[in-house]
Amino acid sequence: MYAIVDIETTGSYAAANGITEISIHVFDGEKITEKFETLINPGQPIPHFITAMTGITDKMVAHAPAFEEVAEKIFHILQDKIFIAHNVNFDYSFVKSHLQGAGFDLDSKKLCTVRLSRKIFPGFPSYSLGKLCESLGITIHDRHRAGGDTAATVKIFQLLLQHDTEQHIPKSLQRNSKESILPPHVPKEHFNQLPYTAGVYYFHNEKGKVVYVGKANNIRYRVNSHFSNNSASRQKQNFMQHIHAISFQSCGTELMACILESTEIKKMWPIYNSSQKRWEDIYGLFVYEDQNGYQRLAIDKNRKRLTPLHTFHYIVDGHAIIRKLIKEFGLCPKLCFMQKDPGKCEGLLEGYCSGACEKMEPPEVYNERVRKAGISLRKKPSFAIIDKGINSDDRSCILVWEGSFYGMGYLPADASLTDPGMIKDYLTVYKENSFIRNLVLGYAARFPSKLVLFESETVQTGF
Repeated sequence: MYAIVDIETTGSYAAANGITEISIHVFDGEKITEKFETLINPGQPIPHFITAMTGITDKMVAHAPAFEEVAEKIFHILQDKIFIAHNVNFDYSFVKSHLQGAGFDLDSKKLCTVRLSRKIFPGFPSYSLGKLCESLGITIHDRHRAGGDTAATVKIFQLLLQHDTEQHIPKSLQRNSKESILPPHVPKEHFNQLPYTAGVYYFHNEKGKVVYVGKANNIRYRVNSHFSNNSASRQKQNFMQHIHAISFQSCGTELMACILESTEIKKMWPIYNSSQKRWEDIYGLFVYEDQNGYQRLAIDKNRKRLTPLHTFHYIVDGHAIIRKLIKEFGLCPKLCFMQKDPGKCEGLLEGYCSGACEKMEPPEVYNERVRKAGISLRKKPSFAIIDKGINSDDRSCILVWEGSFYGMGYLPADASLTDPGMIKDYLTVYKENSFIRNLVLGYAARFPSKLVLFESETVQTGF
């Protein structure tokens, strides 16, 4: 049995909007066996543009039942039936979310008449409900009202059943199909071609414009996760309604994917990306003198009128930089707040701390090393991060030149790493931003074994 459903709502996503009308037609494949239809009081004002589209006013729903009052009846009608709607994930997300709020857990198989129509009736100019009905010769009565749209969807589904010569409907109901979770306008082939590699993926709208850029360590898993969850969020519904195509670029490493994602966001300014549009270095590395006269390094949030030695967005990058300075300049982990327990200083035990934490070393001697550590942060290093490539016969390379991110690409496995000029020939140059710079510098501090350093005419591996 099928439950063919249409709802009218106060907005585009279930997490913050209500249902104003619902219509359910129970269909056995040949005829309608049961109907349920009612206006619903959404418990919030209906926006003017919704009223203009549907004709449903606040006055009309003022004395209608709240969803909780009809939830049990709706649940029992839908339970054990295949849930069908035109753009099924929109209707299902609202109904499931509202039923859940009333104490009922709906878990139905789903069919989307948009996706099925694209397969069974290919080549139509549009698959919106109105345009599709026009192409199929179906007359819609009461357009944008739940009853009228449900009746039209029933007629569409009847035609789909009649013309499904390639068994798309049974295939869509198979457990591993994924048809019911995918955006209605995206061909399944776009998902099938996604690789299990690190990289960047792009969501495109109807006109082909990129509206979202994401990065992933595994592109296929990450893209599927956008649609396979039960989220009732604005973002998921935006993706469901407006994504028409998916493309991707593979990368050798997750770090390269992070860099490419940032570059693409800054270049394309996609409408559904919010991160990195207002990027700030939240944290800074500061130096101050304690009551005993010892200079101390500390991480804190950036504030006006304070000048940090170094800035970064992720606090883990700040920790990596301090650990590097501690080892390189013999600083005390306790005075740098990297050891906060009351036990014996780890630096004393390992031999790189000279005892400033226990006043065994004069402040002026210790402070000179802190000063040199601060100077080192202002140096502009040149180095390459060498890691795995996309294929077995190449290596990925991210180049920082004189403290600034230069670009990245792939080197032949047998390419020499002693000539920066030759390395640059293999790389794509990218525009730097503070996120990329701090991302790469922080990564370099955490994984020194992956570095090739360039100093004057010499090359050193590792810090």
